[in-house]
Amino acid sequence: MIETGSQAPDFSLETSDGVVSFSDFQGHKNVMLIFYPLDWTGT
Repeated sequence: MIETGSQAPDFSLETSDGVVSFSDFQGHKNVMLIFYPLDWTGT
């Protein structure tokens, strides 16, 4: 389990523009991760 305030692990995701890795944003002041469960569904 990740503790609050700890560094997030690196991961990669497939997007419509190709693969994006969390490490691609290293050095940026702020990065916001948002997860929408069941996005693009009728739920």
